[in-house]
Amino acid sequence: MAKIKRIVRFGIIGCGLMGREFASAAARWCHLLDLDVQPRIVGICDANPAMMEWFQSNFESIEIATQDYHELLASSAIEAIYCAVPHNLHEQLYSDCLNAGKHLFGEKPFGIDMAANTHILSVIREHPELFVRCASEFPFYPGAQQILQALHEERFGTIIEVQAGFLHSSDLDPAKPINWKRRIATNGEYGCMGDLGMHVLHIPLRMGWMPRNVRALLSNIVRERPGPNGVLVPCETWDNATLFCEVQHAEQHFPMTLETKRIAPGESNTWYLRIIGTRYSAEFSTKYPRSLRFMHYVPGKAQTWQVQDLGYQAAYPAITGAIFEFGFPDAVQQMWAAYCDELVNRERMQQAFYCVTPEEAAQSHRIFTAALESQRSGQVIALETELEESTTRS
Repeated sequence: MAKIKRIVRFGIIGCGLMGREFASAAARWCHLLDLDVQPRIVGICDANPAMMEWFQSNFESIEIATQDYHELLASSAIEAIYCAVPHNLHEQLYSDCLNAGKHLFGEKPFGIDMAANTHILSVIREHPELFVRCASEFPFYPGAQQILQALHEERFGTIIEVQAGFLHSSDLDPAKPINWKRRIATNGEYGCMGDLGMHVLHIPLRMGWMPRNVRALLSNIVRERPGPNGVLVPCETWDNATLFCEVQHAEQHFPMTLETKRIAPGESNTWYLRIIGTRYSAEFSTKYPRSLRFMHYVPGKAQTWQVQDLGYQAAYPAITGAIFEFGFPDAVQQMWAAYCDELVNRERMQQAFYCVTPEEAAQSHRIFTAALESQRSGQVIALETELEESTTRS
């Protein structure tokens, strides 16, 4: 007898790239095994009606299609909202979703700046009955999950160094027209950090590695781009960021380097994590999604890096055989499985790794704000460490 699944009825605000990815993940939910919850998209909203046509052509479940997001929030048919809009809209829309009594899955950075993020968190605290998480799919790759398992099993010994980053080259072409991510009014001063940084920080913050200080090197490489009429206009936000951090966690004290780069020649969409320890070291990159590089150090023995062929080893079991490859659509679906599973099951999730919490998003804002100050002053900026535990669930 088929298991009865709890249906979560979603509205999507913002029908762009990631809205479509969510819809695709929901459409092939049968790919997942043994999960007692399933999303159903019943409402969509976008300021541009043309962006909704693909959804309406492919999803018979859609009951509401509107340019006014308030219609979704007013509908009793919708219990949760996925909101994927430019950063300057986060504060108003996220707050409105929560005040309308909707569970929320929001995009990073959860507010255009720290002030906006602080307000969003205050609204979240006013609604403890609602479930809120932030998007970050790359840590659901099998290689990242293997590293997490090794961390939880304390295999690394003393951590020597951590390196994490997200690199792509989509802005390398100087003739690429300017978009909202290159304007402070819509993207915020964080630039590439606000857009890419939560992906990089998801696992470090989950492990409690909140930096005690930051020294940032930020670069604005392409300073002008064609505007709507072809005339060059200023690019106001940072293309690339490298953050050098010092981490003090329990008895561990180590450097951590964080990279977020929109102009990294040759990189398509590369997320990576490298952790070096005295007993075990490991690194994973989405550039080589089947491979986990690792080294076990035994005193007196050769120090040899090894490569494990991962195959398909997902946090949530799926129909795909273990010998096949895991890709970006799989990571997106795994992230959404984690959100829906935690929304419905909370403390009895099927697996242990959950999506970014509002508290972790707030920690990322502290880091990015310090990075801006470091760039302005040329100094190392200290961060307060008396923060809420990153693993606290709202």
